[in-house]
Amino acid sequence: MIDYPAARAVALVVQTGSFEGAARALSVTPSAISQRVKQLEERLGAVLVERGAPCVATDKGAWLCRHMEHVGMLEKALLGQLPGLADPAHPAERVTLNVATNADSLGTWFLAAAAAFAQQTDYLLSIAIDDEEDTADWLRRGRVLAAVTALAKPVQGCQVRPLGSLRYHATASPAYIARHFPRGVTPAAIARAPALTFNQKDRLQHEWLRRTLGESIAHPTHWLPSTRSFLDATLLGMGWALNPAPLVRDHLAAGRLVELVPGATLDRPLFWQVNRLAAAPLSALTRAVLATAEHELS
Repeated sequence: MIDYPAARAVALVVQTGSFEGAARALSVTPSAISQRVKQLEERLGAVLVERGAPCVATDKGAWLCRHMEHVGMLEKALLGQLPGLADPAHPAERVTLNVATNADSLGTWFLAAAAAFAQQTDYLLSIAIDDEEDTADWLRRGRVLAAVTALAKPVQGCQVRPLGSLRYHATASPAYIARHFPRGVTPAAIARAPALTFNQKDRLQHEWLRRTLGESIAHPTHWLPSTRSFLDATLLGMGWALNPAPLVRDHLAAGRLVELVPGATLDRPLFWQVNRLAAAPLSALTRAVLATAEHELS
């Protein structure tokens, strides 16, 4: 039989990031939490929590955490049908659901969908951020129940729905264009002009260059892992960048930004993948995601 008090302790350590946070949530001492986690790890012969600041789940611990999410959703559904099972002295704990998305989706359209879901239900959300090429791996490893991803093929055990494409414009400030591209955007000019890159996983600039200029060109870059700061840095003339269309539409219309090559956009198809076991409880979130994406994506 599963030791649910110990499993709950593991899940809360991961959710709060510390043994102290889990102890506060369960109204016990940190030593009690530590003992529960240690005993379960010894029983399983596997480390479930990587101790640190914050504490994070191992791969095996992540699967246990997702199981506890499923248990929480099942209990919530059961109490909805049989409210007499609830203990008035111990109100049911709110369930936190783990999902993943890419930073540009979060910074443009996904948050509106998450907010709509939060207003309709009493679920809490823990939103992880990774590149859209890698969020599917969060599903494979059991770290999230649903994800915005670039993968069209369903992850094993998941349902997939197309969302549309997030369009990107290669943009820069007028002053930046005048300084770095006085004779146009050429391979030689690109090789000298500083760009903005989100992180080491970000390949948008190279993909745009291959499609637009026919080759991937090595170029200097500033590293800036923030969707909003990416836009601000472009406006300030720090570099050229691939910015999401919803964020630059007004700036392009007002002339505060210009396209490096007019009309040369880059579309990134996105998909919503949901663990099949969680599809019903997450149906409201799926509806919100699909509705928002239909309005905001191309």
